[in-house]
This record gives sequence, C-alpha cells and structure tokens, in this order.
Amino acid sequence: MREFLVIVDMQKDFVDGALGTAEAVAILEPAVRLIEEFKGEIIVTLDTHGEDYLSTSEGRNLPVPHCIRGTQGWELHPAISAALDGRPHTRLEKPTFGSIELPKIIEKSAAGEDFKVTLIGLCTDICVVSNTLLIKAHFPEKEISVIAECCAGVTPESHDAALKTMQMCQINVK
Repeated sequence: MREFLVIVDMQKDFVDGALGTAEAVAILEPAVRLIEEFKGEIIVTLDTHGEDYLSTSEGRNLPVPHCIRGTQGWELHPAISAALDGRPHTRLEKPTFGSIELPKIIEKSAAGEDFKVTLIGLCTDICVVSNTLLIKAHFPEKEISVIAECCAGVTPESHDAALKTMQMCQINVK
C-alpha cells in the first residue's frame, strides 16, 4: 500500500507572516514530527500568486497580498523546510485554493498500486478542505485522512467547521 502525505500551504505568510495566526504557529511542532516520521511519498502545495494579486478575484475578496512568488512569505516556513531537507518530495504551485493537478500527481505516482492519502496544513477551512475534497472526488474508494492537530483554520471555529464538513464527506479526521 502506497502512502502519500500532502502538506498544504505551510508557507511563511500563512504561519507567521501576512495571514499568520497563533494557531498556525502551534501546529508547527506536530507537523514537523509527522513529516520526519512519515515513510511514504510527500507532496507539498504552495499557494502562489503574482504581483497582480489584488486585481484577481481572490485579491478583491481577500485584499491582503500573500504568497507572492519569489517573496520570503511564499517560501515554506523554515521549520517545515528543515523537516523536508534531504527528503524527496514533489512541490506543486497552485494559483487558487484547490489544485486540479494534485489528484493527477497522486494517480501518476501510485502507478496503479493501492494507496491512501493523509493531508495536513493551512488553512483547514480554505485550502485543506478544498484539496481534500478534490482528492476524495477523484478517488472515492481510497482512504483519505486529515490530521486535525497538524491543521489550523482562519479561526478555531472555522477550523472545527471544516473538520466537520470533511467528516460528513467521509474523510477520516484524526
């Protein structure tokens, strides 16, 4: 059985940068521990915007420039980067909340073998839920899990709501 760990948007801007929260900082330690102990394949998503961010649909609705390609805020948080150092992993830039490329990468890498997918990251209520549900839609019979202590939402309440939503969609919330 192949195992995939998807690390969603654990970038500096979401942890302790432009959109950072105390809750995001608090998940660093358990996320690092999970990454270091994980034995399967790792895929890392990177929220990626251009200098024109404020003129995009997302930018008009969330007018806080963040994860602008090439900036320090776009980079993985140093603790996450250190945990990945020397470990093979696939990086996937995505211009919006969910990536339609992510299930394709998983399917290609699995090469016909059975697999399961675990997701962690930020923000539970936006990008984690979006990518989790995209994966579940593509692979309805696969085991898809989210590790709650390794995720944080925009608020604790929206984090909990996203976890409940994923549970209702038959995602294992651990």
